[in-house]
Amino acid sequence: MSDLGAALRVWRDRTEPAAVGLANASPRRVAGLRRGELATLAGISPEYVARLEQGRAGTPSAQVCAALARALRLSDEEEAHLMRLAGFAPAPDRIPCLIPSSLHRVIDHLSGTPVAVYDAVWRLLHWNALFAAVFGDPTGAAAEDRNALIVQFESRNARVRQTDTERAYFEQSLVADLRATSARYPNDPDVAALVERMAGNDRFRRLWALRAVANHDSAHKTAVHPEVGAIPLDASVLATQDTDLRVVVLTPRPDTTAREKLDRLG
Repeated sequence: MSDLGAALRVWRDRTEPAAVGLANASPRRVAGLRRGELATLAGISPEYVARLEQGRAGTPSAQVCAALARALRLSDEEEAHLMRLAGFAPAPDRIPCLIPSSLHRVIDHLSGTPVAVYDAVWRLLHWNALFAAVFGDPTGAAAEDRNALIVQFESRNARVRQTDTERAYFEQSLVADLRATSARYPNDPDVAALVERMAGNDRFRRLWALRAVANHDSAHKTAVHPEVGAIPLDASVLATQDTDLRVVVLTPRPDTTAREKLDRLG
């Protein structure tokens, strides 16, 4: 058993099912969570959990580590330790992707609002249930495609509708924000890989050539849901201290039926 596997087993054994919203009526052979329960909470397979614990799996992704940390209710220090065991030790030249447990607690209290957390290169790291209900479950896309720039420029979410003006502003703002990120993390290979991928898109290439630098802090868009129809939303991007994460909070546009529709989906 690897150090990572041993840590996961200890954390799983200590996690009380009731603490994570699971009924504890049936007889249990283990004190804490079953492997299948942890797998369900983290959105991975029980077989993968077993391989991780037994040291038979490859290095898990940062997204999987974050999902396991949420499922196990790890503290900030424990989640950082998990990331280090998986080879994701924080480094000044790499983009942070660790979401503090304090931020998870804040998001848990925003269940009536779609919320998502992105890193500085706009990879989607975490989202709440209402975000998935409005825009579709992000787990249906490959992890490398869960990036706001890829979704936008490669038209990967049919539920998002923008006017020409909204789209032009949103894309210009995202690209300028990425340009600023590339200056802060010049040695991060993920930044270079994203720019290389996006360079095949004509709209991105033209905006990137402008060399504009700015922070992306707001946007307007309409989600088109198959059951409740159009949901006009205002997106506010909240910066987090010391982590360079972006918390996107989507609020119903005033004087529309968006609030009622979000309540129905919630």
